[in-house]
Amino acid sequence: MSEHNNGHEVNTPVEGAEHQETVNPLRASHMARAQSAASRAAATLRHIEGPGANEKPPAEAASAEILFKANHAARVAAQALAALSEGQPNPAADSRFARNAAAAASQAAQMGQLHDDGSELSAAASQAAVKAAQAAGAAAVAGALGENETLNAEADAAEKAAVAAAEAAGWIRPGEQIHDVSTGTRSADVMAMMHF
Repeated sequence: MSEHNNGHEVNTPVEGAEHQETVNPLRASHMARAQSAASRAAATLRHIEGPGANEKPPAEAASAEILFKANHAARVAAQALAALSEGQPNPAADSRFARNAAAAASQAAQMGQLHDDGSELSAAASQAAVKAAQAAGAAAVAGALGENETLNAEADAAEKAAVAAAEAAGWIRPGEQIHDVSTGTRSADVMAMMHF
């Protein structure tokens, strides 16, 4: 049984401590992937909104549907990241949150492709986002429980590739600090429905 130590070092063996040591690096991996995916989604939303999007005439602004879906995707990715950050370390749950963030970022990328009229670079970025979501999903499958090193490494590599493709498409500027997206209301019922 795990006990709180109030920040003091505990020298006596704790049951499950060996397992805890393997959880933290796994959590760091899933967390980094979820953060990256949430940032991709937020950056794509900003790209779709564009500078001065609110001042543009409707014909020049992103279509309402594209903007709505991109905004929703960015919010879902932010919710997945927030839920991961708030929970206790658990490789299976953490990998599901990272998967959800990647899936939402993939939806945002599809909206980015539509916004860019299907340009070659935006299509490549959208495809890379789909691959990142698929790899994150494979790492989170029941048999892997978020602990399979090979699947996690493949998911990490696919996420990096998605970031590079988003940068090439102009959705992310290298080194750019992406502002957080509001998670909105996160009721327990809604989170359960979305498997967060």
